[in-house]
Amino acid sequence: MSSYRVRPAEPRDDAAIGELLVASFVEQYARKLPDVVVTGHRKAELRNVAAKRALAHVWVAEKDGEIVGTIALWPPGAHRSEAWISNAADLRHLAVARAHRGGEVSKLLIDTAEKHARAMGCTSVCLHVRRGAGGVRALYERRGFVRAPEGDLDQLPEVFLEALVLRLQ
Repeated sequence: MSSYRVRPAEPRDDAAIGELLVASFVEQYARKLPDVVVTGHRKAELRNVAAKRALAHVWVAEKDGEIVGTIALWPPGAHRSEAWISNAADLRHLAVARAHRGGEVSKLLIDTAEKHARAMGCTSVCLHVRRGAGGVRALYERRGFVRAPEGDLDQLPEVFLEALVLRLQ
């Protein structure tokens, strides 16, 4: 039995989630992908968890009361969704604390989001990964996500995001 608990995020979690996202998306990517552009705006966006909760379903993984992971799922048609397929959910902001990576936390969070997408009647789950983030891409491909170039987001010079999709039906 898992020693982790996944639950919906609450306002009291916002600061911890924001710092976890900054650590995962900014610091980790900057070390592994030196071309990543890190801006104050990007950090502020990652820390604005209240805005995410207003638009999307956000969950946290806890161990012994500490938030060690998070994930967000935008419903089909939600404002700021980056899904390019009709009736698709947009999976974003998977982050796991360094000490808990490589275990079951990401699986539990993705399972939760996928189950929720199915319950909403979604036909697909869309997501984006930074070009060059091979480990992240492989994580999703092992779960059945496939490359979908038609959904790529070219936001250069800041970032090029490669699209992946999981067909649910």
